[in-house]
Amino acid sequence: MAIILPFSFPPSAEVIKQVETCVQNGGVVAVPTDSFYALAVGVFQPAALKRLQAIKADRDHKPFPVLISDPDDLDQVSEDPSDVAQKLMKQFWPGLLTILFKAKPYMLPALKGEAGIIGVRQPDAAGLCKILSRTGPLTGTSANATGDAPAQSAEQVMEQLGSDIDLILDGGPTPGGEPSTVIQLEPDFQIIRHGAISQEALEKALQ
Repeated sequence: MAIILPFSFPPSAEVIKQVETCVQNGGVVAVPTDSFYALAVGVFQPAALKRLQAIKADRDHKPFPVLISDPDDLDQVSEDPSDVAQKLMKQFWPGLLTILFKAKPYMLPALKGEAGIIGVRQPDAAGLCKILSRTGPLTGTSANATGDAPAQSAEQVMEQLGSDIDLILDGGPTPGGEPSTVIQLEPDFQIIRHGAISQEALEKALQ
């Protein structure tokens, strides 16, 4: 059964250490983001990614999105961003915009799929970004059983997934709302999933 830890900003050194240890040992952590709770595992942890795939079964093998603490961390998981990507990152990060990049060759299939493309965003959640700065990039898939509503509280995570994961960071209720907008920029601009950032806002930023 998952352990629940109180989580506030700034996170305590003890909490950060527990999360680091859990991630390094291949654990699965539920973290509060700027929308819903997410399931976080180390992106360079094959066994942890397999666990996550088992937890999130029946999701049609869609690659898991990745969360980073800072745009400077992008080079750990993807090739250099284009000028257009950098422009959008500057305007909408941290925030609810997931951008598809060409993945580094060594990224695992659970993250890049057959197309070799990885979805990345910097969440607008200071406590989580502090954790990410210590753990490195983590997955950011919604903390729910596939087909159920995304969890907005530690209690909801525990009810749905408590027996399957290791740690829940209880940061109180998350805002919910629309998920992140997912876009591709190459070979051309396209919205893959409509979400919190509108098409109009994106098109205006690209003018």
